[in-house]
This record gives sequence, C-alpha cells and structure tokens, in this order.
Amino acid sequence: MESLSSLAGGFAVALTPNNLMWCLVGTTLGTAIGVLPGLGPALTIALLLPITFKVDPTAAFILFAGIYYGAMYGGSTTSILLNTPGESATIVTAMEGNRMARSGRAGAALATSAIGSFVAGTVGTMGITFLAPVVVEFALKFGPAEYFSLMVLAFVTVSAVLGASAVRGLAALFLGFYLGMIGIDGQTGQPRFTFGILELLDGVNVIVVAVGLFAVGETLYVASRRYAGKDEIIPLRGSLYMTREEWSRSWKPWLRGTALGFPIGAMPAGGAEIPTFLSYWVEKRFSRKPEEFGTVGAIEGVAGPEAANNASAAGVLVPMLTLGLPTSATAAIMLSAFQSYGINPGPLLFQTQPALVWGLIASLYIANVVLLVLNLPLIGLWVRILKIPAPLLYAGILVFATIGTYGISQSPVDLILLYVLGGIGFVMRRYDFPTAPVIIGMILGPLAETEFRRAMSINNGDWTVFFTQPLSAALLAIAVLALLGPRLWDLATRRQHRGPEHVPGDA
Repeated sequence: MESLSSLAGGFAVALTPNNLMWCLVGTTLGTAIGVLPGLGPALTIALLLPITFKVDPTAAFILFAGIYYGAMYGGSTTSILLNTPGESATIVTAMEGNRMARSGRAGAALATSAIGSFVAGTVGTMGITFLAPVVVEFALKFGPAEYFSLMVLAFVTVSAVLGASAVRGLAALFLGFYLGMIGIDGQTGQPRFTFGILELLDGVNVIVVAVGLFAVGETLYVASRRYAGKDEIIPLRGSLYMTREEWSRSWKPWLRGTALGFPIGAMPAGGAEIPTFLSYWVEKRFSRKPEEFGTVGAIEGVAGPEAANNASAAGVLVPMLTLGLPTSATAAIMLSAFQSYGINPGPLLFQTQPALVWGLIASLYIANVVLLVLNLPLIGLWVRILKIPAPLLYAGILVFATIGTYGISQSPVDLILLYVLGGIGFVMRRYDFPTAPVIIGMILGPLAETEFRRAMSINNGDWTVFFTQPLSAALLAIAVLALLGPRLWDLATRRQHRGPEHVPGDA
C-alpha cells in the first residue's frame, strides 16, 4: 500500500502541464531517434546532457526516460521496414519482422510490435513500482565493504557482457577509472593526473566524456561506415490492424517476452540482447506454425522479442535507481545526469528525492500510453524520417554536441577534450571496444575508491574484511565466477569435443 500511495504522489508530479510536455517531447524524440538507423537512446541522452544545467531535475529525467522508452518503440520500425536494427536489441525483430513486411504483412508486424511494447513496458513499470522498494530495504543493510564488493561485481559483469571480450571491456573500464581519478584527491587534497592544467583541478566533467564518446565518437563511426548505396524501404501495404488470428498468436508471446525481459534486464549486465534472443528461441519452440520462421515471417518472432526488449528496458532502471548501478550504456548516461545534479542514486534516493523518483516512475506509465498513441497512427511520419540525408543528420549532431559542451563552462579545454575523446570513441568503436564501461568506470571508480578507503579505515587497515563479511565475500565470489566461469566452460567444452588424445601405436 505504501508503494501505491507513493505512486499516487508521483502521478501528481508527472501530470503537471510542464512535466507532461517534457514527457511528450521525450517520447516523440525517442521514437524518432529509434527509427533512425545507427542512432540510439544513449547517444541522444548524451547529446542532451548539457540541459541539466538549466532544467529542473524531475523534468530532465522525465525527458530522458521518455527518450529511452521511445527509442525502444521506434527501433522496431527500422528493423521491420528497412531490415536495419537501430539497436542491438532489435536484431531479432529484423529477422522475422522484415520477412513479414516483404510478404505484405508490415502493418501486422508494426502493430504487434507497438502493442507488445505497451504491454511489456506497462508490466515492467509495475515491476519497478513494487520491486524497487524491496531492493531498497535490502540495500540499506550494505556497509562500505559490501558496497565495494558490489561495485567490483558490476565492473566485472558489465565489462564482460558489454564488450566483445572481457579484456576489451576491462580495458575500457580502466580508461574510465583513469578519467575519474583526474583532479583533486578528496582525502589528501593532492592533484592527480592534471599535468599542470588548472582547468583539470576540478576533474573532467562526465558530461564532456559522455558526449564525446557517444555523440561525437558514435557519429564519426556511423558516418564513416555509411552504406554507399541506398537501402530499400519496404512500403506499407494492407491494414495496420491485426486479424483475430494474429491477436491470438501474439498475446502469449507478449506475456512470455515480458516475463523473460524484466528480470534479466534488472540483473547486473543483463541487458536487452539476452532476453530478446531467448524469447525468439522460446517462441520458435512453442509456435503452432514453426515453418513460418525464416520464410514468410512469424508474428510470434516479432511479438515476443519486442516485449522482452521493452520489459528489459524497465528492468534496467531498478538497479540504477536503487543501487546506483548502471547495467547498460543508456543507464550509464542517465547516472551521469544524476551526478551533474549532485544527486547520488542508491537506497537513500527514495527518501531524499521521493518527488523525483516517483514522478519519474509515474511518467513511465504515461509514456507508454503516449507511445502507443504515437506509433501506429503516425507510422507514415516515422517512415519519412528515414529519408533525412545522412550528412545533414551527422553534421547537426556534431554542431549540437559542440554548442552544448561549450555552454557548460565556456572553456576551450572542454572543447579540446570533447574532440579528443570523440576520436578515442571512434577508434574504440572501430576496433570493437565497448564505450559504456568507460562511463561506468568514471562514475563508479571514485565511489569504489571511497568505499574501499572507508572500509579499510573502519577496520584499521585489515583488508580481510572484504572476505570475512558474508555478503561481501559472496559478491566477490560471484564476480570471480563471472570473470572466469565462461573461460573455464569454453575450455571444458573444447576438451569434450576434442575427445581423448590418440597415442601412437594404439590399435
């Protein structure tokens, strides 16, 4: 009941005209960004981070959350009509959705995608409403040792999952550590890694890093890999409404995809890719018409993965709000926005900023309704957005990134850092190094250092405290298992496939 009363207060905040306007802007912009190939919510939110210096925090996070949810909706349009996933989570949607479009059923694919996203987003938001307070109660039992071990677990899992390899993910993470250590040491008062540059004494602004890596670096990478020809946009034919049979084949995948997406999205480094592929496999096994998969396109192969995609997006917000742990690139950018406001997400956030948290959660319910209304009737508009000339789009992003960054502090050093980091981001994308761990390392690295020092100070320098505290030891054990487990499994599998070695002379 306490959650319901808090949610009622959140609706009072979210339904004010100003916040409704930000919600509408966020969902519309997010849908448009999701439609455009190569762009995504992380890049867009990074580009808009400079507004945190002018806009009320509640309004800003309602805007960011609307962009996040909207991009999850809009990504399906590109996947279905263009066979070009805008996000890795919509790869599975392209597999069956584009085949449906080519067989004249694009309207049904878009409809089941939009309605499934609405169902999953609403159920996932209900999960945030009732699960987040439970996680908060558990997190309040954490001490410095437990928090440090939890951050170690987050570092390992996020770096291993978000990168093509654990080594590349950890390399990106340590770059974030380095950027986070620049400036004045909070405990000793000594400058670190400033190289005599006065502007670096206050540290590197996380907004500059986020915009450089995601907006500038990603834009340079996408522009450099732009397809030389012209992608074929499949025209819409037939009705945008589903038949009775398509409804009966869709509602169970929506529920199964939601059940898979939300819990996996809420796990450290769970992400949206795992539940979407898992949902596709499940639907292929349960389908009454498995012969449609990979041929004319099966509607279950769109309904289930799209529901899993949107449910996982809701799940990602649980660890971010309750523990301060970002488990995706977009969550890492949103965490940097919290920092720019001087707000630390975690178990105390629900007590210190109840209007912000519950207003944000309430706005997610509203955003889902707005997105359902926006997506189907305006599908013709979203298709036209695909015709924006790519050079104009990329140039506009770079201009906005430059103006926004300079507006933060009017410092030429920030502009130099922006494009240096943009170049680093481009090289990282070119050689398949993940960029999200850089932001995670930059934000959580100094916090992990602080918790480590606190734990050592409280226990008179006894480092065994991290292993004698049961919860801390369990978290570290899971981190070691997450780092070494996949490699041991691969080694065991190879040996099993290789079989016993042949000894010369044996018959």
